[in-house]
Amino acid sequence: MTTTPLEELRRRIEKHARPDQTTAIEGMLLARADAVEAPSTNGSGTVFALITQGRKRISVGDRVLEYGPGQYLVASVDVPITGHYSEASPDRPALGFGLVLRPAAVASLLLEAPPGAVAVRNSAAPPAIGVADAEPELVDAVVRMVRLLDRPQDRAVLAPMAEREILWRLLTGPLGANLAQIGVADSCTTQISRAVRWITDNYAEPFRVDELARSCGLSASAFHRKFQGVTALSPIQFQKQIRLHQARLLLVSGADDVATVAHRVGYDSATQFNREYRRRYGEAPGRDTSRLRSLSAG
Repeated sequence: MTTTPLEELRRRIEKHARPDQTTAIEGMLLARADAVEAPSTNGSGTVFALITQGRKRISVGDRVLEYGPGQYLVASVDVPITGHYSEASPDRPALGFGLVLRPAAVASLLLEAPPGAVAVRNSAAPPAIGVADAEPELVDAVVRMVRLLDRPQDRAVLAPMAEREILWRLLTGPLGANLAQIGVADSCTTQISRAVRWITDNYAEPFRVDELARSCGLSASAFHRKFQGVTALSPIQFQKQIRLHQARLLLVSGADDVATVAHRVGYDSATQFNREYRRRYGEAPGRDTSRLRSLSAG
């Protein structure tokens, strides 16, 4: 019986996947989940992710996306997402391939691309995250890259070539405009990415939207519209999600009590912090922290 590329990819991911998802090829990730777990919030990173078995569901702001075998995700901006594998079991684990997207590699391909081969949008940025069906050529390129894990003598030469082919297939596919934005220095996505990075790095600090807009070369109204178009959140909502995520990490680690953590992440009012934490995670900070710690201990 002939093995399909997707079946070969499943077999190789099962063989090489590690708990930390890293591999011997820099930037290439392999994921395995043996059970459906509770949704968790993390940064998306800028990444291409292909599911070969199981399903994954993520939410970005008010948007909910789900993708399964033979489908892929492209994240062009590192935004907070809440997600989990919605189908996974020990007998049929969820399996996925990931590739960290490097702006320099994308830019290099854009410079070499024939005119009109890649759609590049500078005026209206696509959403930070998109999902599409993987074409056979893209799956074939991913398989060839994963095969290199069993051929260490070929990795140094062939891994960069495999990365370029994968990026090219993505650029000429249905999410090409999403990926192209990463490699264009003055693209709208790049402008919004700078703002996302500033808020993420300075989440405890207050800011004025008009000042952040000026730093990106945009008017306040255009900045707000484009920021929400990319992240599915307003700048203030985005900062709130980052603050609450960081607070949850601090509370689970036992770093400080609730009031101290609230202040550390930028809240002047512990009451407001408690109210927004409950709205975000469904429980008061103390109760949520106790539950998470008991899950870790178990």
